[in-house]
This record gives sequence, C-alpha cells and structure tokens, in this order.
Amino acid sequence: MLDQTRKPLVRVRDLKMHFPIHAGLLRRRVGEVKAVDGISFDVMEGETLGLVGESGCGKSTCGRAVLRLYDITSGEISIDGREIGALSQGKLRPIRPTMQMVFQDPQASLNPRMTVEAIIREPLDEHTKLSAAEKRDKVAELMDAVGLNRNFAKRYPHAFSGGQRQRIGIARALALNPKFIVCDEPIAALDVSIQAQVVNLLEDLQEQFGLTYLFISHDLSMVRHIATRVAVMYLGKIVELAPREALYRDPLHPYTKALLSAVPEPDPALARSTERVILKGDVPSPSNPPKACNFCTRCPAVMDICKQIDPEYQEVQPGRFVACHLHTDPTTTAG
Repeated sequence: MLDQTRKPLVRVRDLKMHFPIHAGLLRRRVGEVKAVDGISFDVMEGETLGLVGESGCGKSTCGRAVLRLYDITSGEISIDGREIGALSQGKLRPIRPTMQMVFQDPQASLNPRMTVEAIIREPLDEHTKLSAAEKRDKVAELMDAVGLNRNFAKRYPHAFSGGQRQRIGIARALALNPKFIVCDEPIAALDVSIQAQVVNLLEDLQEQFGLTYLFISHDLSMVRHIATRVAVMYLGKIVELAPREALYRDPLHPYTKALLSAVPEPDPALARSTERVILKGDVPSPSNPPKACNFCTRCPAVMDICKQIDPEYQEVQPGRFVACHLHTDPTTTAG
C-alpha cells in the first residue's frame, strides 16, 4: 500500500502537449495532434507510478513532457517543489540533474562512437567540476551498481548485448544522483529472459538510492510487478488511476477492464473462466478525437451522455480516480 505520509515529488496539473499540423503550399496550421490532452497526477517520493495504455495513446510523450524535453502547450509541472512547466530550456539546465530518463531503445540512445566510460561520464562533464580521477572512480562505481564489469569501460556499445546496453543507459541516468527517473518502456526492446533482470535491477537501485520512478509500459504483467500505483491512459487522457492491487482486482473504467482482460493467464483453468472484453472499432485519431468521452466510440457500456459530455476525472473512492459517467452519474454510481 502507498504510504499516505509521503509527499508528492512530482505534481502534474492539466498537462497538454499538442503538436501542430501544417498543410498546403504556405504550410498553414490546419489542426493539431492532441498527444496529451489535460492530464493530472502526482508521483509520491520513493514510489513507482506505472503509466499504461496501448501504443499511440501518448504515454511516452507524457513522460518526455514531464521532464520538459518538450516545450509544453499548457499546464503545470512541479518537481521537488519547483515549478518547471513555464521555464525556458536555459533555466531548466541547473534542475536537470534532479530528473533523468531511461529510454526505450538502448541501441538508439547510446552514441556508437563513444566508449561506455565516456557515455556514463558525459553528465559529469556537463554538470560537475569533478577531477578526471574522481570522474573515473564515479564511472566505475556506477558500472558496479548496475552490474557491469568495470574492466569493460573502454569498450563501445556495439560490443554489449541489449540488456547490458540498457544497464549503460541506467548508469548514465544515475550519474548525477537524480531523485526522479522516467523509465520509458525500458524493457520493450529486450528479450523476455532479460526483462526481469532489468526490472529487478531498477527495483534494487530504487531501494539503494531512494529513487522515484514514472514507469511507462504496455506490459501490464511487468507493471503489476514493479508499480505502487497505476495510471491508465487512453487517447491522450488518464481514464483511471488507482493503487496497483485495487486496479488489477477491481478495475472501474471499461477501458481498464478491456486492457486487463487481454493479459495472458498462465493457469489454463483460470484462462478458460476469464471473460475477454473485445473492443470493436479502431482508436480515433488524436488530431480528431470524439467531442465528449474519448472512449465513447469503442466502449461496451456507452450511454447517451457519453457522446455529449466529457466525464470529469475525479476521486470516486479513497485514492481511486476515474473519468467515466458510470461512476459520476448519481443514478449509476458504483461503490
């Protein structure tokens, strides 16, 4: 269970990340892709908030926007009590050590022309005044921490396996002693046999260094293993946020129910008795979402009000948030 005495390290309020669409000879702006469309959540100190949803729902964009790798369209983001949503990239530079990212594809996020030592040392070069010897020692300590042989420091990324490359990325993220790390599908590009090793490493490092994670993934089984609370995203919006066990045991939003019903069940007896929720139709385009509830075009429990009024994202049980008319309409309120 989540310790209620912890305070939020990260606060996000009504975050929007819209990308313009230009067309025609004059490249006029003709619309926008609403990749993230007004989401709010907190990440408590020392917890792992899982962010799940199908491909294209805006999970990775959300993670990058929270770290201000993009200039956001609107909203508020504060990390460790400091508002960063409106700061320029120049003013963000001194705050960067507090927040780091582990990217999805270790092959693409590591410079092939740099040695492992140079890759892990780069943040130290940019943000610290350590001597060359101190940097060398720090790199060796980081390699030890993530389970890499420090004797391989002079090798290049191509000499390592996918799991080892992801460990290099994690070591680089830890170099400046961050408080908050966004893990953007850190296991998606890895073999299944390696995925558990990397997730266990992340858990060990969290305990060792007191880290706070936003763990983005579409692997619901792995999120159940690592997350403290889980936020479910659909077409740019968070539709449900709840403590892990409550969400997996009793999902409130129809989309969450459909998502969880798709998770493979290893027990054949349970698998036969599990009811699959098959969604009809395709995900609408984020450049032209439905005018009311984003999920109304595919929802098996759709009502007339769903096509007219966007449901309010609100707390319906202690610690459980949902955006669904099934839980806001007084005549149909559950629980």
